[in-house]
Amino acid sequence: MLGRSLRARLALFAGVTMAVLCVATSALLLRAAHTVVVEIRRNEVIGGALRVVHLIKDHELPPTIDVAAHSVQVVDGGGRVVSSTPNLAGAPRLTTAAPGPGAAHHNAVLCGLPGLSGACQIMAAFRVNEPEGDWIIYTFGPLPAWYVDPGVLALLTGACAGLVCLAWFGVSRVVARTLAPVRSITEKLSEITAGNGTMRVPVPDGADEIKGLAETANRTLARLEGAMEQQRRFASDASHDLRSPITAMRAELDGAMLAPAETDWPETCEKLTSSLDRLQNIVTDLLTLAKLDAGAPARLEAVDLADLVCAETARPRSKKVVTSLDHGVSVTGDRLRLARLLTNLLDNAERHAESRITVSVRRAGGEAVLEVCDDGAGIAPEHRETVFQRFTRLDASRSRDAGGTGLGLPIAREIAWSHSGTLTIEDSERGARFVARMPVRDH
Repeated sequence: MLGRSLRARLALFAGVTMAVLCVATSALLLRAAHTVVVEIRRNEVIGGALRVVHLIKDHELPPTIDVAAHSVQVVDGGGRVVSSTPNLAGAPRLTTAAPGPGAAHHNAVLCGLPGLSGACQIMAAFRVNEPEGDWIIYTFGPLPAWYVDPGVLALLTGACAGLVCLAWFGVSRVVARTLAPVRSITEKLSEITAGNGTMRVPVPDGADEIKGLAETANRTLARLEGAMEQQRRFASDASHDLRSPITAMRAELDGAMLAPAETDWPETCEKLTSSLDRLQNIVTDLLTLAKLDAGAPARLEAVDLADLVCAETARPRSKKVVTSLDHGVSVTGDRLRLARLLTNLLDNAERHAESRITVSVRRAGGEAVLEVCDDGAGIAPEHRETVFQRFTRLDASRSRDAGGTGLGLPIAREIAWSHSGTLTIEDSERGARFVARMPVRDH
């Protein structure tokens, strides 16, 4: 309906525009033609008057003059009509207009003359010198109508109507062909909205803007499809990881309830607390990811990364932590989120390290570089992006990574991205080397 409405509006606009142009052009043509025809008629009237002048000079002027298509009156020096065309026979002098002093002729347009059907007339007046006084010869010819001739008006009207119809039809067809791909895209998007079609729209041939629109829509749909698939996997993985501690707690409680008298309740409570801690960690990480995905506002301030590392490594860990810090390397960011990034990297390194964790802070050009390395087994190059996917644990490290939620590294990368930075795994001689890079704050 929208396409037809747009088609009708554009066709109407083209038709009205063509009609205005036709009217303006026809008016100019009629004006020019009317001017030409009036000039031709004036010359004819003057020519008729000159023929009468010759008759007077040759003394051959009859009482009744036969001049085709013209009306003539000859007035002698005394003001009497001495000769005229048959249609003015017996009529009084029609006008007193005369050539000015020293002028031999005069022409004008007169209207409402008696005996000439009331139409405006082109008049030509010539003075002839005679012994008894100046004679005046009046010749009249009808003034052409503004439309020149009914045939001319009909021709222009028909041409305008044809051009208007042609413009309407042509624009309607062109718009219809142009909007046909848009209609196909709209129908396909309707199917996608209803969940009945693949998430792609047809791409028309050619290299116009509509093809670009379709290709852009397909790229957007591809990203949307990927995001939806990621959300489905995320929901499935989250359900699985949430179900594991709940199942463990349910099993502990069921076993304890079967033989309450024989149950070691302190041990059971310790196991339940461990499962609750894991459940709480997963929920906390899920809430953190939800806030990062939603673009929750951060409290931006100057954060010295060396001071941040000192504060986060102050608490004891099961593995030795060695630092190499360049002080004065600051970034603009949220201190709590940056602390979470560092803590997640330290926790991950602690679970995989053999005995030692190395943390360094330095400046490289316009970037602040934070590195966390461990002396564990390391991560194969083909898996260095996989570990940043949510709820991902490599099979080789499941036994050593039992305490993790599978969300620590994804959260750390999201925090780095939210600070216009990156978090990657780079080559190292031993173990895994996580490198976070962020823009340095200018002092």
